[in-house]
Amino acid sequence: MSANDPTPEAATTETATQTTQGEVADAVRGNWVDRYAPAWTRPYLRLSRADRPIGTWLLLLPCWWSLLLAMLSDGRASLSDLWIAVGCGAGAWLMRGAGCTWNDITDRDFDGAVARTRSRPIPSGQVSAKQAAVWMALQALIAFGILLTFPPAAIALGVLSLLPVAIYPFAKRFTWWPQIFLGLAFNWGALLAWAAHTGSLSWPPFVLYIAGIAWTLFYDTIYAHQDKEDDALIGVKSTARLFADQTPRWLRRFLVASVALMALTVLGAMLPGANPLALVLALAGPWAFGWHMVWQLRRLDIDDNDRCLMLFRANRDAGLLPLPFFAAALLV
Repeated sequence: MSANDPTPEAATTETATQTTQGEVADAVRGNWVDRYAPAWTRPYLRLSRADRPIGTWLLLLPCWWSLLLAMLSDGRASLSDLWIAVGCGAGAWLMRGAGCTWNDITDRDFDGAVARTRSRPIPSGQVSAKQAAVWMALQALIAFGILLTFPPAAIALGVLSLLPVAIYPFAKRFTWWPQIFLGLAFNWGALLAWAAHTGSLSWPPFVLYIAGIAWTLFYDTIYAHQDKEDDALIGVKSTARLFADQTPRWLRRFLVASVALMALTVLGAMLPGANPLALVLALAGPWAFGWHMVWQLRRLDIDDNDRCLMLFRANRDAGLLPLPFFAAALLV
């Protein structure tokens, strides 16, 4: 313990204060859940991470990448695509909430032993595991209702996505690479949104899916560095612990892989016969995406938890950057 670390007594007092207020330690201070949501809804909204929207963005953005690239691949755009975009947004919020609730149910013993997570609703006693399970099922059912408005291929993919979602919380118990399992779950929308637009799958969405997994390895390794000391104490595995001081080298590899694979997806979606200007605009998307990741690497300090959390959250902006370029290419 360093001189700057809080004493156990101070940490216990701080956690008790947060638990009394119901606030979660790593939520943004003054978020809408803590300020405006009715008191009885707050524990459930916290289970869904509604006070931390970054996860919804990270789940949604591969859907929107894929939808725009599918539209570029066949040159079709219609009002049904607007519904796909909106439906993916609602579904991402709901399924991220259901997935996080499932994660908190399975990790409730671990969460109680980690400083950053012991203030979550289940270990802090705000809700029981049974109440959380009911809430999880409700969110999943509403999401399934939205999924049923999509074409059959997308519906089948949506149901299949439950497999990686179910496995992910257990991955940290048996592999040093749980971030791969998170990537499998969080980037499934790259497959689903393509199928929702085209009615089938071809090779470009699979390449985009792998690009998204590489991106997940990038941002979630940064995120996992916040918990590496507690994870070591309780035996939880992560790429942050595996890479240790070699993290920047590994992150550069993930950066190159995600950018190169996204660019390959653009080429696969638009060639042959692409308008040269449209192709250049679309390729600028992964270029801008990559430069944002370079910016993150230049500011990374794996021993600064606040910096790691800030950079993790910055990946919303990284993931948004390709979208205006893809949209502009569609308009050319």
